[in-house]
Amino acid sequence: MLDQGGLVSRIKVPEQKRVELWTQDDFTERLKDVGRSYYHDKHPFHVAMHQGKLSREQIRGWVANRYYYQKSVPIKDAAILSRLPSREMRREWIGRIIDHDGKQGEEGGIEAWLRLGEAVGLSREEVLREEHVVPGVRFSVDAYVNFARKKPWIEAVASSLTELFSPGLISKRIKVLERFYPWIDRAGLDYFQNRLMQAPHDSDVALKLVLTYCQTPEDQRRAVEALRFKCDVLWAQLDAIEKAFPPNV
Repeated sequence: MLDQGGLVSRIKVPEQKRVELWTQDDFTERLKDVGRSYYHDKHPFHVAMHQGKLSREQIRGWVANRYYYQKSVPIKDAAILSRLPSREMRREWIGRIIDHDGKQGEEGGIEAWLRLGEAVGLSREEVLREEHVVPGVRFSVDAYVNFARKKPWIEAVASSLTELFSPGLISKRIKVLERFYPWIDRAGLDYFQNRLMQAPHDSDVALKLVLTYCQTPEDQRRAVEALRFKCDVLWAQLDAIEKAFPPNV
């Protein structure tokens, strides 16, 4: 090859390293590794909760702020639903919206979360008015909804795969709340009981889509990154809540 000065170039361009497609088992493990490393059960606020160290004000702050996330989940899922390419996919995905919004004669997860708010001593009105929602929570949740609206649909689906890790956390959370926070009305824990059944089904559907439609190494890498982004969203929420509701000293 001649360079601009007419001399033979002795510079060898290195061959691009070929990136192999992960097997479905390897891909699944890569996704689960994100949860092992970055899921918000490892956040200091959650650790303190599970050790029974949170005050009533901190529990109430968490519930009030988490409501903003809960009410945004069906909005996120509606954004994904509108972009799914087949009727069969949309039929599966629409159940997520119903689980949270409910339907005639059947209350959904948002209503169950409002009852949790009442169970920890908040009024329904102050939760609905979002009086205690801090800017960091609002910003991170809105970023998640915008991610679902703007990213390729398969990446948005992959971001929902924190549901792979949530049943274990929810099961532990129920026991923790019953043991360390007996002042919480047990009727308010229905949300968590319901998610123990819903989350495994939801994660199975999403994982099947991700494994089926991520057919290049780049697709797989972006799916893992999308899931990491969702973990960051959950972590950022707890950062904001922890700062707004510090422990009593």
